[in-house]
Amino acid sequence: MLSPPDFDTLYQTYYPKVLKLCLGYTGSYPQAQDLAQEAFVKAWQNLSSFKGDSLVSTWLYRIAVNTCLNHLRKERKQATDTLQEYHSDQQADEPNELESQISLLYSCISKLAETDRLIITLVLDDMPYPEIAQIIGISEGNLRVKIHRIKQQLTDIYHRHGRL
Repeated sequence: MLSPPDFDTLYQTYYPKVLKLCLGYTGSYPQAQDLAQEAFVKAWQNLSSFKGDSLVSTWLYRIAVNTCLNHLRKERKQATDTLQEYHSDQQADEPNELESQISLLYSCISKLAETDRLIITLVLDDMPYPEIAQIIGISEGNLRVKIHRIKQQLTDIYHRHGRL
């Protein structure tokens, strides 16, 4: 069982990569800084519960990814609420096809196992495979196999979700 490093070491070691990850989600440096700080606050609050089942970097990236995804969901919900208020007196149009597809993709991703969600999210963020393999703690060849299987799972989930 791995023991977690002290928080200062964790922060100094991983802040630049977590910030880059958050920047990939937001496209806004100030927002990425806020999300990175929020992820580290969550990590600090839960550091004692780190079980050592995975690398501390994997655990931290999972926290950061979930923090970013939650932020995006809230942001999307707020934008939807604002639009609905603005257009409440107008007849509702069909949702934008691209937005619907992106929403469906994230919905499908949310049904994956946590490690698979992390992998596909990093792939969608165009993170290089060697870096993803290092984060996850597997070989690059094993990562490629996992990505192929994840894509198959997403296709299956997508087709099942589309039939609902």
